[in-house]
Amino acid sequence: MDTESTHSGYSYHSSRSGRSNRHGDRSRERHKASSSKDSSRSERSVVINPPDTPSQDSPVHNGEPLPGEPTPAVDPGDDAQVLILKTDDNWGETTTAVTGTSELSVSQEEVVGLGKGIQDRTQGFRRYLPLAVGSCVGLLVLATPLVFLLLPAVMWPDRLQACGAACEGLFLSISFKLLILLVAIWALFLRPGRASLPRVCVYRAFLTTLTLLLTMSYWLFYGVRILDAQDEDYHGIVQFAVSLVDSQLFVHYLAVVLLELRQLQPCYSVCVIRSTDGETRHYNIGQLSIQRAALSILEYYYRDFPLHNPALLSASKHRAAKHLAGLKVYNVDGAQPGNGNQSRAMVTAAAKRKDSAHNELYYEEADYERRVRKRRARLVVAVEEAFTHVRRMKKEDERAAPSDIMDVREAALAIFPSMARALQKYLRTTRRQHCHSMESIQKHLAFCLVNNMSPKAFLEAYLAPGPTLQYGPERWMADQWTLVSEASVTNGVKEGSEFLLRCLDFSLAVTVKSIPYIRLTEEYIDPKSHKFILLLQSETSV
Repeated sequence: MDTESTHSGYSYHSSRSGRSNRHGDRSRERHKASSSKDSSRSERSVVINPPDTPSQDSPVHNGEPLPGEPTPAVDPGDDAQVLILKTDDNWGETTTAVTGTSELSVSQEEVVGLGKGIQDRTQGFRRYLPLAVGSCVGLLVLATPLVFLLLPAVMWPDRLQACGAACEGLFLSISFKLLILLVAIWALFLRPGRASLPRVCVYRAFLTTLTLLLTMSYWLFYGVRILDAQDEDYHGIVQFAVSLVDSQLFVHYLAVVLLELRQLQPCYSVCVIRSTDGETRHYNIGQLSIQRAALSILEYYYRDFPLHNPALLSASKHRAAKHLAGLKVYNVDGAQPGNGNQSRAMVTAAAKRKDSAHNELYYEEADYERRVRKRRARLVVAVEEAFTHVRRMKKEDERAAPSDIMDVREAALAIFPSMARALQKYLRTTRRQHCHSMESIQKHLAFCLVNNMSPKAFLEAYLAPGPTLQYGPERWMADQWTLVSEASVTNGVKEGSEFLLRCLDFSLAVTVKSIPYIRLTEEYIDPKSHKFILLLQSETSV
């Protein structure tokens, strides 16, 4: 007697391995090839989604979901790209065929590596280009007054008039002014770039152009009135160079006002919302352009927002898949039901189970909180016992010989196994095991032992998610941000401005509101109004 085993899509999805998945794909390919009516058809369309699309929870093969898997909903507004490849019956699992007018076949790793190499070269060029331009302009500004003083002494030294005490005092003045200007240029302009902006900063371009125009104007006047005429008044030439240095100092003061002081006064309040988990923060910013405001928001993001954890977002998807996979349609009378009848039966069963969905969610969250509290208690006890053992051993080391004293690194490695299992279970339960490596935990443990910290100080890094900047650089995704804005990114932010900061896994939606004008009024209170008179009578008990 033939028996047939049935299983739900949820159990099949959670228990299959990579090898069985490939074997199932091959068997389904052979089944489709044998049951196809048109044997001359030799092409199929394979839909390949990026790794971070919703298709991870519902695998797709040949445009159709696998048996037992929930049908993925197609969002027309999703920006995820879909690659459609035309292949023949001899499909290779390790080859990516790029079809069209080209017959070139390359691997996916080569394509990604080529794009990454070009991006790295252009990124380095864009990063150091502003620094190189600023250095050249700074050298031109500092060298021009010195050249003005040296050229007459080199070209016609015999015809120059003698420089008196006033002229020598101007030499001292121009020396200190150039030294102050050099330090000011180094402090304001010759700083390493924190980020690569999509457009040129308007104020920096304006200041650079103004500096070049000022220098060229002085050079033209110097060439016409001094070099061509070979002016013999060296005192006037020195005063001309001093006036140039004064003008450059005023331009630098203008740069400080436009680049640093103008944005200090808060004018707008921005609301930043993370698209995946809805984490929200509010910040006050000054009068900035959209790209500069985006840069400030990203700096605030790495400091204030907790680390993005995609593992916490998959619970709702698995719950929905579990509910859909738990619904089964049975053929009672032996008739062949149509797709319409089956879909109506699924919708009806889902509507009946909708009333009890909140109960399942409540008990699921309660069970999760119970397990977290249990793992947390075990972790706290294990860490306290380990630190108590360290303190005991520290007292014994004071009486031991110097050769028997353990290093801090060795002590951390010695006590780590006693708390490793409890810490591992807690991080797995809270789905944060990928945020902490064994090396980072041991380094943090050694740091706490060196500085004589308490067990609570050690556990604080693992009991609650910290800001993004406290984790490894591989989780920052600092070079993968894209600014999406309807207005030009060089325009200033204003009331109602909206833009998007898109990353690989999520995006930050930013809305701008103006800080309202606050009007304070004063109300005078007469000091005499607080005075009162107490009349005492003989009948009172006072």
